Amino acid sequence: MSEAAGVGPGPRVLPPALEPGTLRVIPLGGLGEIGRNMAVFEIDGKLLIVDCGVLFPEETQPGVDLILPDFSSIEDRLDDVVGLVLTHGHEDHIGAVPYLLRLKADIPLIGSQFTLALVEAKLQEHRIRPYTLTVAEGQIERLGPFECEFVAVNHSIPDALAVFIRTRAGTVLHTGDFKMDQLPLDGRITDLRAFSRLGEEGVDLFMVDSTNADVPGFTTSEREIGPVLEDLFGRVRKRIIVASFSSHVHRVQQVLDAASAHDRLVCFVGRSMVRNMAIAAKLGYLKVPDGILVDIKNVDDLPDDRVVLMSTGSQGEPMAALSRMANNDHRVRVGKGDTVILASSLIPGNENAVYRVINGLLKLGADVIHKGNAKVHVSGHAAAGELLYCYNILRPRNVMPVHGETRHLMANAGLARQTGVPASSILLTEDGSVVDLVAGRARVVGSIECGYVYVDGSSVGKITDADLKDRRTLGEEGFISIITVVNRTTGKIVSGPDISARGFAEDDSVFDEIRPRIAEALEEAVRNNSDHTAHQLQQVVRRVIGAWVNRRHRRRPMIIPLVIEA
Repeated sequence: MSEAAGVGPGPRVLPPALEPGTLRVIPLGGLGEIGRNMAVFEIDGKLLIVDCGVLFPEETQPGVDLILPDFSSIEDRLDDVVGLVLTHGHEDHIGAVPYLLRLKADIPLIGSQFTLALVEAKLQEHRIRPYTLTVAEGQIERLGPFECEFVAVNHSIPDALAVFIRTRAGTVLHTGDFKMDQLPLDGRITDLRAFSRLGEEGVDLFMVDSTNADVPGFTTSEREIGPVLEDLFGRVRKRIIVASFSSHVHRVQQVLDAASAHDRLVCFVGRSMVRNMAIAAKLGYLKVPDGILVDIKNVDDLPDDRVVLMSTGSQGEPMAALSRMANNDHRVRVGKGDTVILASSLIPGNENAVYRVINGLLKLGADVIHKGNAKVHVSGHAAAGELLYCYNILRPRNVMPVHGETRHLMANAGLARQTGVPASSILLTEDGSVVDLVAGRARVVGSIECGYVYVDGSSVGKITDADLKDRRTLGEEGFISIITVVNRTTGKIVSGPDISARGFAEDDSVFDEIRPRIAEALEEAVRNNSDHTAHQLQQVVRRVIGAWVNRRHRRRPMIIPLVIEA
């Protein structure tokens, strides 16, 4: 659909068979949501995948650990996959790789040194040994009918790459996540010279990060965080706990530098933080001052004014270290005078969980510093001003905003239109949309089924939306079970109705007035229909008690009737 057409679910139209010499692009995640980023490219019978990430569940998805892209459209074509390109090492871009490689372990993984190191550590936990190809900016690799050139981009994790895909049908520039920090901590800027060169060559389809498209101006430089942290470290007299993403090497570097400047020792807390920082230090992306790190087992032996805890849990994840500290369920006990710094942004959907953690920490007596009251975080995504630069440098023929909720995608589309991209060449799509590119023109030709795949413990894809609805009902409304034994011949109640409830906030005696009505309705149903089934009688019970509970108590609990015929 065009930019003017808006975005949203419409009637599903299956795409036509792919014509020879046409490039097909299918996003399987990351459009309409922050996370689950994945796109599949197809030409001449071969597939190239860019990114394979997870989406983290919201409160409306109880019990769910992760949400994966829907692999069903490519599951029977994995032999045609020539490679999986990973733009960078964040979970929303690499977290689903183990689940894809469970289906076919030898899909080649292509990415930068740090990205692949994080992926390999993750795959080791799943006992998968991948086939990998390490690439760097400026490198060109031929993957079947796809020629991929990799371009350095700056992001909130080292070694991020954009990928320029050349095919006989046309070219695609996929930015991954990026921003244009002109003074990055590692000196690695987004390569606008390469962007300019690719613009001169011709970009037929620009797939561009939309996360901050509705933010005016330019994203603040990462360097502005360091002085703020140093000032805070100089003023705090007790323990400091900093929470951030476990892959944010630059933020951890700033914490190490501030701690070193104020004679504090640093302890990494959280399994992923310990693992990822060990990898970053080993590969040279993290510069660790000598003697600054301390094991968590020795923290209690140190004076409070010499301790910094670098923790996971900045998004309020229930099992992460910071959430457990807020619940007083961690070996680190937060107390009066401690300072907690949330050095990250809020991912949409996590607000309630994060505020719950903040409230818990405040109740324990801690001071909580976050983005809302101090400059302790800057985004890793390009704001509107930076995106306008990209459009003007590249002059793409077609634009497909990616990586963002609907509001972000639409804001990005508006920026493209302002720079002269025709509305008919701006594709506002959603997960499962099918886009064909040929002769410099991209258009939506249909869509495929592309639902959420839930990871719940060890089960993958077995939990449905209906199951989640039942869980929400149980959690919000409770449940009522009714067991009744009926004489099949006479229709008389032999035993019951026995009613028990959980999560209903009422004493079981409240059901005394409805029991006779249930018995009466059952006996009448048996008299009026001699060929009744147990299921029909259970539906009678469900209707009677459901109407009563709704009318009398304004509740809609899960009702589980059981009628036994004797």
